[in-house]
Amino acid sequence: MAETFLLDIAQRVLEKIAHLSVEEARLAFNVESHLRKLKETLSRIKAVLLDAERQQHQNEKLRLSMWKLRDIFYDAEDVIDDFKCEALRKQVVNHPNITFKVRFLSSCSLPLSFSLKMGHKIEVINQRLNELAIEWDNFNLGQSTDNRHVFNRETHSFVNSKDVIGRDVDKENIIDLLMKPSEGLDVPVIPIVGIGGIGKTTLTRLVYNDNRVNRHFPLKIWICVSEEFDLTRLLKLMIHSINKGEQCDDSTVEALQTFLRSLSNDKKFLLVLDDVWNENQARWIELRDLLRSMGGLSQSKIIVTTRSLKVASIMSSIRPYELKVLPHEDCLILFTKWAFNDGDDRQYPNLMRIGEEIVKKCKGVPLVVRTLGSLLFMKTDESDWISVRDNEIWKLEHAENEILPVLKLSYNHLPSHLQRCFAIMSLYKKDSIYYSDKVIQFWMANGLLEHSKQKQEWVDVGGRYLNELLSRCLIQKETDYALGFTFKMHDLIHDLALDVSQKECKTVNSQSYVIDENVRHLSFCDDKLLKVPQDLKKLKNVRTVFVHELSTESKTIHESLINLCVSKFKYLRALHLRCSPLTALPNSIGTLKHLRDLDLTGCRNIQKLPSSFYKLRSLQTLRMYGIPLMQLPVSMESLIELRYLEITIKAKHLKETWLRCWTSLQYLGLFECDNLECLPEGMQYLTSLRRLVLFGCPNLVSLPRSLKHLTKLEVLRISCCEKINLRMEPEEKEDKDLQLSLKTFSIRSLDVSTDLPQLLLEGSSSTLQQIQIENCDKFAVLPAWLQNLTSLHKLEIIECPRLLTLPGGMDHLTGLRQLRIRACPNLGRRCQKDGGADWHKIAHIQEIDVS
Repeated sequence: MAETFLLDIAQRVLEKIAHLSVEEARLAFNVESHLRKLKETLSRIKAVLLDAERQQHQNEKLRLSMWKLRDIFYDAEDVIDDFKCEALRKQVVNHPNITFKVRFLSSCSLPLSFSLKMGHKIEVINQRLNELAIEWDNFNLGQSTDNRHVFNRETHSFVNSKDVIGRDVDKENIIDLLMKPSEGLDVPVIPIVGIGGIGKTTLTRLVYNDNRVNRHFPLKIWICVSEEFDLTRLLKLMIHSINKGEQCDDSTVEALQTFLRSLSNDKKFLLVLDDVWNENQARWIELRDLLRSMGGLSQSKIIVTTRSLKVASIMSSIRPYELKVLPHEDCLILFTKWAFNDGDDRQYPNLMRIGEEIVKKCKGVPLVVRTLGSLLFMKTDESDWISVRDNEIWKLEHAENEILPVLKLSYNHLPSHLQRCFAIMSLYKKDSIYYSDKVIQFWMANGLLEHSKQKQEWVDVGGRYLNELLSRCLIQKETDYALGFTFKMHDLIHDLALDVSQKECKTVNSQSYVIDENVRHLSFCDDKLLKVPQDLKKLKNVRTVFVHELSTESKTIHESLINLCVSKFKYLRALHLRCSPLTALPNSIGTLKHLRDLDLTGCRNIQKLPSSFYKLRSLQTLRMYGIPLMQLPVSMESLIELRYLEITIKAKHLKETWLRCWTSLQYLGLFECDNLECLPEGMQYLTSLRRLVLFGCPNLVSLPRSLKHLTKLEVLRISCCEKINLRMEPEEKEDKDLQLSLKTFSIRSLDVSTDLPQLLLEGSSSTLQQIQIENCDKFAVLPAWLQNLTSLHKLEIIECPRLLTLPGGMDHLTGLRQLRIRACPNLGRRCQKDGGADWHKIAHIQEIDVS
């Protein structure tokens, strides 16, 4: 099932050619004919890729040719990116704010005959493409629309209730919804949402066949919608269901809807639309309007099962019923039912012990439980059970495994760019907590985000991608945090990602004996791995190296890995070495000119950065939280592409010269900077800054007034800064008319602070949505000007014991929807609904939590 991702790779390469910057285009001037030819050939091949994807399963020669083409596409992307790297070097050399020494160092690395070298590389790629294009002509491929999703799945309404375990509560909940009056809903739709295999159809069958439902709805209609949400087809299926299986030959919608109305006879009905994928609202509106004409709709109900929250929101205004996983005890009963004949499980206690472990890996998904139970039915050899227990679900023989084909429907429905983003997340460990900002930066480093037609920032494009995966139930949101949200991926979905990314991504562990030489992304997560596998030394095209869990006691393997990266992986885009015991980075790291995402979080034994660090000019994300650097080297001025920076430094001051060069920086996090006393006034040069986080800076005494110039700043969080004073009042005339963009302001564990920064918060009065004040012992008064923050939606005050009352004018905060007050004894008493002195100030707020 491994994917080539050809369509998306081709699209990204074409985008990069089309979006060459002025400087890059100038560098490519002498090779423009080669680039034009490359673009034409890519476009010609891209036009038939969908047909190739469809035919490859019946044509082994075509399938192998597609893998060759993938490698050529990747090589082409690497060459185009070389132009970006050279353009960056030239920008540093000519940058007016970079010191002479750093500009001189960058000019010394001028490669000879850059255009000549690039022209030769592109010519070689064109030759390889032309040879393959001739081969492709023999496959008789044609242009086609994206119909990869078509899959004729059929479901039915019959169920043997004895075979269903653990859905009694869910069944009663859905029946309650069916029996309740529609409360004026235009079309009473109840959406049931969940991942593939969770039991949506089974639950709906239980409801559909319940006697109470039979009595309540004189007419019941079951339709498996599946892929094709076509009005004519759906009408025929409805007629077929009502008319006891008789076919309807009418072809016009008018005739069909007239016939349907005559059959329904204005009866109250229950309509089940099972397995809906349609996200085209216009098609649903067509069906909805026709259903209105049937009569009895206000008392009728529609149940929709879908894997997509977006589908649910299109078809219904009520909150979807999200079906959860089965409890372990119910899964064990279900597994036993499918793995043994009645009572036989008691004869094999040894198998049941293994069975319990197998059930745990199913993570509550009934389809997996049933499939693995069936797979072991009548097998009493322990080795068979141990094999199923110890193997990943995606490695089971597909002939015996109905799990992944069902799940792959969700994957097939993703646009090609999202398929690739989803697959590459297989590099993270199972059961990981994913951080949205880190995932987006990783996608960005690998060039997986499309150029936005609305000129959105890359982080916003990535956020849109994650929301799409959320809406399709491929990931599950956990909690919000300063830079986004955390989420998890069900083990079964992770298995799907592993399956489709087999030739792209490799998780290396002590059992990794064979590694494909064209693998692009590596993840190391086995503390039993004591040396770098020999196969890795043959690789040269690796773009990602993640080190999750290797023995932190042995520096040898970490040193071997970093040396392998810098000697072999010249096109490395992402390198994560979190909590590595390395004491230094090799000076040769400067050869990784394509590196965009470097994570050194928790590498506490590294004391300084190598002198070649300035050569990493492509860096967009740099995390050095926990590295006790005395100071950043001056040469870091050259990192003009930086967008995300987390650092721990021991200096008293930050140098303003860096800030003049970091005009692309969108996030700055200063963590555990013990000696830092102030931020430079030059903060105003960070014109792109959107998020500023200060954590554990005990000697920081104030914020610079220059923050008022950061018109894009959206998030300001300050925690555990014991000496900071946030008092910042408007002083000049220009301070009265600030148009700032803060959305979230949060302070926590500030020992001496008694004020809020009026200059910043009032300057953001039209955008500020959330304020959080937590564990601030000396904070005693909320300012009167708080009433001016009319866009405020949420106010949280936690553990502020000296805060006695709320200010007047709270009723002016008409947008305030949530107020949370906790562990503030005096203020809490005054905000009680029954007799609280401040209750009248907050009575208009929808959601109040005082405890």
